[in-house]
Amino acid sequence: MKSSRIKPISYVKANAADLIRELTELREPLVITQNGEATAVMQDVASYEQTQETLALLKILALGNRQIEQRQVVPAADALARVRGKKKRR
Repeated sequence: MKSSRIKPISYVKANAADLIRELTELREPLVITQNGEATAVMQDVASYEQTQETLALLKILALGNRQIEQRQVVPAADALARVRGKKKRR
């Protein structure tokens, strides 16, 4: 894992308030180590929420691609008509 922001758990415990402020300002994740091994990642809430939104969009795109590959598609005009309630499903 590449990150210039790596701190041991003991540092995090002793400097929690400062680290949280830095996370919010810098918006860069912090890798936390325990016994010399990377064990956790800490990040600010805004970055976390942005990551979750990005993952959700990627899942939607992957689902759409899978449906296209399986030919589970309908013409756009039919889909719009269905949404507008003008045409019933087949």
